[in-house]
Amino acid sequence: MGKKASNQTTGLSDLHRHLDGSLRYATLEELLAKLGRSVPPNLRFYKGMGLNAALACFETTLAVLQSPDAIARVARETCEDAIADGVTTLEIRFAPQLHGDRAVAIDAALDGIDGRAGLILCGLYGEDPAILSNLVSLARSRSGVVGLDIAGGPSSGQEWQLSDYAHPFAEAKDAGLGRTVHASEGRPPHEIRTAIETLHAQRIGHGTTLLDDEEVLALVLENEVTLEACPTSNVHTGAIDSLASHPLKKWLAAGVRACICTDNPLFSDVTASSELANISEALDLSPSEVEEVIANGHAAAFPKR
Repeated sequence: MGKKASNQTTGLSDLHRHLDGSLRYATLEELLAKLGRSVPPNLRFYKGMGLNAALACFETTLAVLQSPDAIARVARETCEDAIADGVTTLEIRFAPQLHGDRAVAIDAALDGIDGRAGLILCGLYGEDPAILSNLVSLARSRSGVVGLDIAGGPSSGQEWQLSDYAHPFAEAKDAGLGRTVHASEGRPPHEIRTAIETLHAQRIGHGTTLLDDEEVLALVLENEVTLEACPTSNVHTGAIDSLASHPLKKWLAAGVRACICTDNPLFSDVTASSELANISEALDLSPSEVEEVIANGHAAAFPKR
């Protein structure tokens, strides 16, 4: 895991890991072969590719995750890989509406997880808020579902904006679900404000521009919101220029609760341990700072209901 993380003995956490970005390469090859397809040569993310180009890569993995068996298998293998890497607190997220029947997809993911991780259901930027309300309804009777998220990113042609999801997120809060939002991933920090004030977000995915607005920073601190940092992914999407420019160390100095996450192990070619080691090296994190981000991850996990 690297010298700065070597003294960590309680296990790692990974709270931001997408199911459709976590397939084993061999599993993807096998499942694509059944469709008469092969793994495209440009599957991996690369520095500065941009969020839209990154999101387009999911077409390949989504194509093989359209059956309950495939969903359950990938969820099972994702848990196995994380555990083998030393992760003891794991949350996996996906958008079941992209995988056929939503209830069937959720149950398949929960079957593969088998109690080893919490499952977060993702709405997508631009979707009808009614879809998220339906996800909350499906989650109410499934204790393995621990949270609701909005993934992807906003674009100019979308009918629904971030604030339009206030009702389903209020429903999620009422149902005892955790709330996290992909926000300010290289975009202005006002998304973080909306996520906290309007969507009751307890965690923010990415949030790389947080420090651009002192009032938003104060809001994060006041509400004890945890930032889910995904440094390698942020380099790939162009949200930051390099690991060395990630604001994590400044966040910690400002009192922000932040943890380290993989986002998409397949596409970014990372593991929880490699991500922690690489960002620790790039930012010269002290042993106490490494312990802090690890502890933050464990503390911010959404409780099972």
